[in-house]
Amino acid sequence: MKDMQNHRGTDWLAGAGLRPTRQRLTLADLLVGDGQNRHVTAESLFDAASAAGEKVSLATVYNTLRAFCDAGLMREITVDGSKSYFDTNMTDHPHFYWEDTAKLTDAPLDQLEIRRLPQAPAGAEIASVDVVIRLRRK
Repeated sequence: MKDMQNHRGTDWLAGAGLRPTRQRLTLADLLVGDGQNRHVTAESLFDAASAAGEKVSLATVYNTLRAFCDAGLMREITVDGSKSYFDTNMTDHPHFYWEDTAKLTDAPLDQLEIRRLPQAPAGAEIASVDVVIRLRRK
């Protein structure tokens, strides 16, 4: 099973033209090794790496996540202007943010309907639209 995880992580990096350093492979395996999409924070990925016995600094995790985003492997979703989540699912889709647990999960795209966006100001274009629906348990 570990070989399959390594293969997925290696292929993921190669597809974006990223050099497969030890740290990148370690984090890629944790992110996509099982074939599932993830929403992580730098801290949660650091904790997962530590729990797996991998030696990687929090600064390296931040830098690697930034490199993955810059390469188009992940997208960053910011909640509350300060908390960043990183999503391996690169398709356009909305998110639920669970306020009580500070977790980000996918929301069903087929239930979202946006009829019109405001026009971008002169000299600008809309790069993307992030939809984060904040939830609170009843």
